[in-house]
Amino acid sequence: MRNITAMGRAHRVAAVVQDGTSAFEMALVGEVFGYDRSDLASPWYRFRLCSAEGSSVRTTTGFSVEVPYDLASLSWADTVVVIPSAPAVSPPVLLDALRRAHRRGARLVSICTGALVLAEAGLLDGRRATTHWMAVDELTARFPAVDVDPDVLYVDLGDIATSAGAAAGLDLCLHLVRKDLGADVANAVARRLVVPPHRDGGQRQYIEYPMVAPDEDDTLFDDAVAWARRHLDDPLTVEQLAARAAMSPRTFARRFRAVTGTTPHEWVTVERVALAQRLLETTDRPVEWIASEAGFGTAANLRQHFRHRVGVAPARYRQVFRRAATG
Repeated sequence: MRNITAMGRAHRVAAVVQDGTSAFEMALVGEVFGYDRSDLASPWYRFRLCSAEGSSVRTTTGFSVEVPYDLASLSWADTVVVIPSAPAVSPPVLLDALRRAHRRGARLVSICTGALVLAEAGLLDGRRATTHWMAVDELTARFPAVDVDPDVLYVDLGDIATSAGAAAGLDLCLHLVRKDLGADVANAVARRLVVPPHRDGGQRQYIEYPMVAPDEDDTLFDDAVAWARRHLDDPLTVEQLAARAAMSPRTFARRFRAVTGTTPHEWVTVERVALAQRLLETTDRPVEWIASEAGFGTAANLRQHFRHRVGVAPARYRQVFRRAATG
């Protein structure tokens, strides 16, 4: 697990753009990592925008952006983010720089069709990855050695992370902040951006859900989900939530997947892990108490789900992020 506190200095992020870059994805990466939020965590990230083309790149929306750094920043960075751009083939100098960054241990991240660039560099061969649903066929056809998951919001393998398009890139960036600085900081960033604090990467990226006028059923459904968030320590069941939404369990489960892209059970588990993260960061209560408050019942059950979702044991997570909060 990477974290800023353990490194003893600011985590360095270099975002790579090319001509024809997407202004939206470039902006969201800069907003998360480049905007100084040292009031939330100090030191905050250090951020550089770089390119192989020179001092200026064109965006897909018709304006140009001054880029102050070249590809030497990839040897400086702890995390390298590839922003989607228009070229079908990336320059060899960029692909070589990405390979070198990966060999020395930098975390590589792609937003949207930036996954095609990582695939060009051979860094996704034999590995699971995702991209925007409209580019899945291209990624699969051009790079058959890549294990393409067409449905998820993002895939985090530790050393390499890939996201689906547009807003899913923001989900991945917030997920990385959560890993680096903890749930409390990531939630605070999300609040400032006025976005949901956490969407699990396994959620579907494209959800068929017709836009209809709100009715009483919508209100009851929303109330049931909000009630579940307030009662994560209860033994929540689909039948219980369906009753609060005035639906049959089958209808509620189908509606829940249509709205969230996941099952009620999976959603509750993710919410409980997020609550456990916040309690580990902000309290000194024992793990057994946190397991009860988060709805896992036993410390062993908490440890199993926490390690699966977060990648480390609860005690290790607390050791890192309680020190960050109080240091």
